[in-house]
Amino acid sequence: MRPAPERRMSSPHIDIEMQSPLWNAQPLASQTVRNAIDAAARALSTAKGEVSIVLTDDSAIAKLNRDWRGIDKPTNVLSFPASDRKAGQSDRMFGDIVIAYETLERESRNENRVFLHHLAHLTVHGFLHLIGYDHETDAQAEEMEGLESKIMTRLNMPFVARDPDNA
Repeated sequence: MRPAPERRMSSPHIDIEMQSPLWNAQPLASQTVRNAIDAAARALSTAKGEVSIVLTDDSAIAKLNRDWRGIDKPTNVLSFPASDRKAGQSDRMFGDIVIAYETLERESRNENRVFLHHLAHLTVHGFLHLIGYDHETDAQAEEMEGLESKIMTRLNMPFVARDPDNA
């Protein structure tokens, strides 16, 4: 008797907006982001929904960081979870993830990391925040890093444990 073929879960709907021409230097950025979201959704059995990714620059993310977190400097990734879905809505809007090119590039260079691997990690990290994970306590950080490691392994990319939000 043959084992049943593995049923592939559908991925969340992913909208990617490139707000900065800097991202043109990374033609595989959009596919890397899609692969990272797909791997995270599969690992967590969370496929039904939509996520928006904004690939921007330090100037734009610094404004968002200042306005939403009260921190007047650029950061690598910000996550903006959507409020609960509306009645009768079958798909869930997970929220928005914003990633800054220059900070990501600088961190990749300073930490001797492959740019696209770091992009995948920040995307996974941001997605986990959208679905409710956090790292405020040691226990939460350990759980979140464990999931990040598992997802990055699925992507055949190394996982470097660090707090992307405190870059």
